[in-house]
Amino acid sequence: MTLKEQLLAVCYNHANKRIASYRDEIETIKESIENNDKSSDDDDDSGNGKLFNDLEKNANYLSEANKMLDTLKLINPRASHTHAVLGSIVKTNSKTFFIATSIGAIEIEGNTYFGISLLSPIGQLLKSKVVGDTIEFNGDSQTIIDIK
Repeated sequence: MTLKEQLLAVCYNHANKRIASYRDEIETIKESIENNDKSSDDDDDSGNGKLFNDLEKNANYLSEANKMLDTLKLINPRASHTHAVLGSIVKTNSKTFFIATSIGAIEIEGNTYFGISLLSPIGQLLKSKVVGDTIEFNGDSQTIIDIK
């Protein structure tokens, strides 16, 4: 398995775990709403109001996690890039980024890679850059030394 395939697998695993977690939470909330409807009297809607809010919040989280998964599906792990784009591994003089989804640090074989979204602030700075370009992020100047 190539490095890019390993990084992508970690991202897929992260997205799938989030999706499963939100689905489980939504099912639990739905069950709680049903149980409240069966056991409560008509005067007490405050419990269900909070549950409906939680249901909506988790539905939004689920939607975002599905969008993350859709973005990952656009990445060809066998593609090589000369510009920083979705699916690129971008090595700077201080950090190495995997442009896929924002999941933070990923450890593979003793090396740290930072999973970032192309839409994140650092992703926007790296977008379309080539080897030799320099970006400034949080007062830190980073020069791109390799793109895969």
